[in-house]
Amino acid sequence: MASRNRMLVVAMGFFLGQLLLAVHSDPIWAAEYSDETLPAVVAEEPEGIRGTAFYYAKRYNGRKTNSGARYNPDKLTAAHPDLPHGTRVKVINLANKKEVVVTINDRCRRRKTPIIDLSRAAAGKLGFLGKGAAKVLIVPLAKEST
Repeated sequence: MASRNRMLVVAMGFFLGQLLLAVHSDPIWAAEYSDETLPAVVAEEPEGIRGTAFYYAKRYNGRKTNSGARYNPDKLTAAHPDLPHGTRVKVINLANKKEVVVTINDRCRRRKTPIIDLSRAAAGKLGFLGKGAAKVLIVPLAKEST
């Protein structure tokens, strides 16, 4: 007798659940909402790595980078501990939303927090030349198909 009562309770619960589901998802309810009452879509920032950006000191002008190229402070280049040479990345300054696209051509020392070392030209475009460092978002760009 106990199993029969249990089956009846389960059947009633299933029936009521289906009934409530049908009422809850009724399209008539959707008519109450307009575009003004729907939540606004928040613009998301691109996926990337949050970290700190520094820039090369003047003493590195003309020295060879890890890729073999000579460092030129007027070019948009960068050093990163992990990304392959030739990778293009977009670097976005989180303080002022300025951004620049640089090419990785050097290695920098690994640290606990993600970092990137930028050329002086790139630091100037991001607006932190003279400050020494800035919080940035590093977004690797997909390689262009040729």
